[in-house]
Amino acid sequence: MEQTIHTTQDGKTVIVLTPTGRLDITTAWQFRLKLQECISRISPHVIVNLGQVNFIDSSGLTSLVAGMRDADKVKGSFRLCNVHPEARLVFEVTMMDSVFEIFETEAEALEGVPRGIAS
Repeated sequence: MEQTIHTTQDGKTVIVLTPTGRLDITTAWQFRLKLQECISRISPHVIVNLGQVNFIDSSGLTSLVAGMRDADKVKGSFRLCNVHPEARLVFEVTMMDSVFEIFETEAEALEGVPRGIAS
């Protein structure tokens, strides 16, 4: 999993995580731990780039929801971008596409981060 750190124009730190392959019962717990670590130690502002994830199951969705809740608890932001077409169907069928902020590209997701945060 790739991790990059960006600094927005207003000086906020944003973490971009790019998992690869499958986000399922065998990998979701590791991903969840990585999200927790990033939010608690680096920044509450997270973007997950799903361009290289071609399969997501309920465990993967659960880890994403947990990450979003963790970020919300510390007044952060949690966004998804570049959702692989095969994985997008899972978001649509479960109606999770209305729960998450989903952007087409990483650049678009970065543009508004953090959204609605008063400095």
